Amino acid sequence: MGEFDLIARYFTRPVHKAALGVGDDCALLAPAPGMQLAVSSDMLVEGRHFFADVDPEALGHKALAVNLSDLAACGAKPLAFTLALSLPRVDEAWLAGFSRGLLALADAHGCELVGGDTTQGPLNICITVFGEVPTGQALLRSRAQPGDDIYVSGTLGDARLALEALLGHIALPAEVLARARLRLERPTPRVALGLALRGVATSAMDVSDGLLGDLSHILQASGAGACIDTSKTIHLIAAKAYSTSATSPLDPELVHQCTLAGGDDYELAFTAPRARRDAVAASAQASGTPVTRIGTVLAEPGLWLVDAQGQAVENRYASFDHFR
Repeated sequence: MGEFDLIARYFTRPVHKAALGVGDDCALLAPAPGMQLAVSSDMLVEGRHFFADVDPEALGHKALAVNLSDLAACGAKPLAFTLALSLPRVDEAWLAGFSRGLLALADAHGCELVGGDTTQGPLNICITVFGEVPTGQALLRSRAQPGDDIYVSGTLGDARLALEALLGHIALPAEVLARARLRLERPTPRVALGLALRGVATSAMDVSDGLLGDLSHILQASGAGACIDTSKTIHLIAAKAYSTSATSPLDPELVHQCTLAGGDDYELAFTAPRARRDAVAASAQASGTPVTRIGTVLAEPGLWLVDAQGQAVENRYASFDHFR
């Protein structure tokens, strides 16, 4: 099967929102009047971001989910995406599964595949996603204000927990590993929450490399600091709810590492004024997404951790770095 046959069979579909999709040298997008384009790219590399034996359907889902998560953090509605795919060989069974997972998530969010490229080489997936947001309403990292509450959506740490088990660093009961692995391989992009937070949140970012590391980007961009209550973050790992074995409870230090610096969560970390707590709750309810208030933005730069009694906790948690 040649390159163009591969594209035609697995990745060519009619478009309904884009002006022109797959088949020409460029796609054409036409955002609605009063809208700005939001654009983000992410790359997934075999051996660095996923295991060689990962289910191709799950990989297709995740490849697009991590990009949709960036749109969610900006408060942007998905429009379209391009796919650049490097393959060691043409494996039709793999391509069928990958495209099925990819396009199912695309359809769920009304995000059209409008172009890209394929070539032979090490397995590498690069997606560029396009969304739209009303001019001036994008959620940015740079607008957190002292006194703002800090929130995170959903659960944190399960993806890292699964990774530690798959790497052989820890042992988990089969049920715990299976559920945690779903979070690693099939993250949920919080697009609906991002849209609901427009006009409510002062800043936002998706949690891809670890909560503390990603939150530090918001603080740096906003010229602010933060205090995080670890007695709240430790309960954000879903695995604690279904890890009931008295002989193998989850180690608290491991849970702190997973929730505070685990990565691959693709939840939203965001800030909002205390006066907007009801609006945050309404946004969470409207989007069907649980959110947890975990801390406060401070005027003094820095990032502090405290326990339930407000006592300082040592910050020894390093988030993911692609080049470390």
